[in-house]
Amino acid sequence: MGRRKKMVERVTTLMNDPEKIRNIGIVAHIDHGKTTLSDNLLAGAGMISKELAGRQLFMDSDEEEQARGITIDASNVSMVHTFDNEDYLINLIDTPGHVDFGGDVTRAMRAVDGAVVVVDAVEGTMPQTETVLRQALREHVRPVLFVNKVDRLINELQVDAQEMQVRLGKVIDHVNKLIKNMNPEKFKAGWKVDAAAGTVAFGSALYNWAISVPMMKKTGVSFKDVYDYCKAGDMKTLAEKCPLHEAVLDMVIHFLPNPIDAQKGRIKVIWHGDENSEIGKSMTHANADGDLAFMVTDISVDPHAGEVATGRLFSGSLTRGMEVYTSGTAKKSRVQQVGIFMGPERLEVDKIPAGNIAAVTGLKDAIVGSTVTTLEGMTPFESIRHVSEPVVTVAVEAKHTKDLPKLIEVLRQVAKEDPTLQITLDEETGEHLMAGMGELHLEVIAHRIERDKNVEITTSKPIVVYRETIKKKIEAVEGKSPNRHNRFYIYVEPLDPEIVSAIKEGEVSMNMPELERRQKLIDLGMDKEEAKGIVGIFNSNIFIDMTKGIQYLNETMELVLDGFEEVMRAGPLTREPVANVKCVLVDAKLHEDAIHRGPAQIIPAARQAIQAGMLMAEDSLLEPYQKVFVQVPQLLMGGATKELQGRRGVILNMTTEGDLAIIEARVPVAEMFGFAGEIRSATEGRAMWSTEFGGFDVVPSSILGEIVGQIRERKGLKKDLPKASDYLSM
Repeated sequence: MGRRKKMVERVTTLMNDPEKIRNIGIVAHIDHGKTTLSDNLLAGAGMISKELAGRQLFMDSDEEEQARGITIDASNVSMVHTFDNEDYLINLIDTPGHVDFGGDVTRAMRAVDGAVVVVDAVEGTMPQTETVLRQALREHVRPVLFVNKVDRLINELQVDAQEMQVRLGKVIDHVNKLIKNMNPEKFKAGWKVDAAAGTVAFGSALYNWAISVPMMKKTGVSFKDVYDYCKAGDMKTLAEKCPLHEAVLDMVIHFLPNPIDAQKGRIKVIWHGDENSEIGKSMTHANADGDLAFMVTDISVDPHAGEVATGRLFSGSLTRGMEVYTSGTAKKSRVQQVGIFMGPERLEVDKIPAGNIAAVTGLKDAIVGSTVTTLEGMTPFESIRHVSEPVVTVAVEAKHTKDLPKLIEVLRQVAKEDPTLQITLDEETGEHLMAGMGELHLEVIAHRIERDKNVEITTSKPIVVYRETIKKKIEAVEGKSPNRHNRFYIYVEPLDPEIVSAIKEGEVSMNMPELERRQKLIDLGMDKEEAKGIVGIFNSNIFIDMTKGIQYLNETMELVLDGFEEVMRAGPLTREPVANVKCVLVDAKLHEDAIHRGPAQIIPAARQAIQAGMLMAEDSLLEPYQKVFVQVPQLLMGGATKELQGRRGVILNMTTEGDLAIIEARVPVAEMFGFAGEIRSATEGRAMWSTEFGGFDVVPSSILGEIVGQIRERKGLKKDLPKASDYLSM
């Protein structure tokens, strides 16, 4: 029997025993050694050659990943590890470390129960370390820590054995501080990482060795021995005595939860249905014989099989040919194939039970976040909320006119595969706009459209995505329908920042039970009656109905919300998306005849009241910021700070470590184009830098008029700024 076939048989046997399963993600800042670690874990499981491990980068199978030397797509693999003479199934997802591809990390965290957080021993925790840890904790995914590149501390920084332990201790302390700040409850419940307890491993993914306190007891190798071996350059002996896969995977099996233990706590976080219902109990206990409950966390396209939906199976079992419902669609789909991933290869199997990560074909209507079930009318899983928002846009055109129909379909497909992309049609210019996390994100997508979809395209220069918002509360504004028979009285005001944050974190949504949502908002300081009256949440905006007993309003509320959402998608000042606005309906007058209350009457009336209200409430712009972290020799620090400050950047913090200066700054995204080349010039090519999404801030009033003018010109809007009367007179 071939090695691969034997491996698949072991995997399919173990997937029936949830206590022997561990679903884990590997997360890290870029270049901290995540994919090299994955290579060595796979080699330890006998799936790739030990000689090639660390260089093969098995999980980075896409040519774009290999060319750039970074992970772009999350990759899945199932493998077997023996611990205490028992076999365990490890379903592993290797995730990207670059901030532009953080959406893959968020989606992967929904599929796993535990995460191996990788931190470079020299660099310590970096921006993306914090981001991925926050994503894991938000999804109630338990972390363990692997401190990588310990050999660099010894051989490059020349620290002694005592200093090495001090530095490693600081890394652990910083990670625990992050856990405590991000989720105090979990920290108190024992989710902190602790070297003495065994939830921290130290090692070198490049040289395939790792050590932990349990491993020290098992092998007799001490920290002093590790130091001596590294000092002598004898990594081979160290790898033989303390193989990396053994230390890390033993830690995973011993300390990270199996699906049954994990789902007991997770289901109530990611699903707001009745826990005592049959499906609720089935998911809580990862029951393979219950109704199917599968959540899609990734969509990819196989050239032969079509769309492949990958996700986590919380209840029931997936088999070929079964009929299923997909949330958001009325018709049934038929599952064509079920399988598991072995890196780039997808292998078909007969059946996948609850507690596993599965790949499914045949779910044509599924999107990322879809709930797939055999139970008609099942409450869907809570939607996946991404940490970052699209901040950069390009206009996309087909090079050849004949490809235009195909381009439209291709853009729809890439947005389905990557939900952090936003595709819109600019109605004024007819251009297709593609918004993403950054320049690199859009560059990769554009290349893949040409390579994989066979459509030649041209893209414009990147454009920053702003947000419209308001500065003050105004009195109710009257919006009239075109036939004058319907009137809505709506006022707008800025939404409380704490409520905005709760919406973005997924703590408040329309999918929650009404009483739970109401209580949460009251706890955040919202008036009880307002919390009771919420009828719509769109992005970080809320619509509240404070009317009483208005005839026909229930019938027309959906159309009112359509008008609200139209404005939230494109505000009146610049047609940019709207953020952090509360709209309150206080009164309405509706025609008794339904024929006079159609969409063509109600939607414009609601829309105009909100548009006019926003302009009266000092409509302004929010611009996206990035946190920028620069490491540079102290002698060249002046050039780096000058470069940051010349881009409207604010220096937040400066520290020194040896001869290095570490600068933390906050810079508008609009000023970051061309930064890579300029920072190299300013620092003789010796600066290392990274970024993370830093939220939105109000555009300074001194440049607001200029930016508004540029946006309106680009979109083909009238040069004169709109006034509230433009809408009220209609």
